[in-house]
Amino acid sequence: MSHIVDFPGLGLSFRVNEVAFSIGGYDIRWYGVIIAFGFFLAVVYAFRSVKKMDIDPDRLMDAVIAGTLGGIVCARLYYVIFYPGDKYWNDPISILYIHDGGIAIYGGILGAFGLGSLVAKRRGLRVPAVLDLAALGFLIGQGVGRWGNFVNQECFGEATGLPWGMSSDNTRAMFPDSPVHPCFLYESLLCLLGFVLLHIFTRRYRRYDGQTFLLYIVWYGAVRFFIEGTRTDSLMLGRFRISQIVAAACVAVGALLLFLFRHKTSLFGCGSRHVLESTGMVNKKVDPELRTSTIFGDLPPFEEEAAESDGEKEPKETEVQLESEDEPEEPKE
Repeated sequence: MSHIVDFPGLGLSFRVNEVAFSIGGYDIRWYGVIIAFGFFLAVVYAFRSVKKMDIDPDRLMDAVIAGTLGGIVCARLYYVIFYPGDKYWNDPISILYIHDGGIAIYGGILGAFGLGSLVAKRRGLRVPAVLDLAALGFLIGQGVGRWGNFVNQECFGEATGLPWGMSSDNTRAMFPDSPVHPCFLYESLLCLLGFVLLHIFTRRYRRYDGQTFLLYIVWYGAVRFFIEGTRTDSLMLGRFRISQIVAAACVAVGALLLFLFRHKTSLFGCGSRHVLESTGMVNKKVDPELRTSTIFGDLPPFEEEAAESDGEKEPKETEVQLESEDEPEEPKE
């Protein structure tokens, strides 16, 4: 099935086909291809970052596999539980027909983080650090995956007169005389922006394992709360949108935990240089490649930037050697 998608205010028009290609009479849809591509990018990013996060990649793979399975199952169950009507009560076997559509991102997040964390703990990994890395991966996957909704012309918002309003056969069935909010685009851009900001934060400002994960909860909760308010296909609980309730709860809980842990300094991977110095992690001998950001190039610490601006020369972080235990490091001014 194809759609003609117009952005009248921008003078743009596209034809999009839901089917990417067929194999033996079975259609492979762009939605699945795009979701898989987003997942692939997230996994690549995670395994390019494991050494900087001080996480064992082999053990992490077990957590990734478990999180993937948990995310798929819970995304489907979340949708089925809150689906209006008795469709799944009358035909329980249709719960398994996930290829016909019907998953919920919050269920996927809960399942992926939940089961992935259990396996990470079982494999002896630091769960908060794994959650930090998973949160960054989720932002990549969500930012890319939302374009699957564009291809299917679903998850759009209410009527709008904004220049980037979108119109297609699906939107005109609800709003025949007006373009609608392209909610997929809002969420995609905000997730990718969140990834960029949290990537930089993790490399330079993170003060404890788990801090990036809490910021992700607050960021995505706020994004989803406002975007969900414009959507026309939300799962409802009475008069309330379920996703908005969950989003508001995520923001509140995440903000509270960030406040309670504001003085915490427990860091074993990349992050704030000041915290790494206080824990002795900055004096570890490391591979120079591990001190280079995998996406945005080298992000020098504060001290190096200040020294360069003053014309001074300080040793690079990768050149600092492990000092003798008998000669404790002198505090820096």
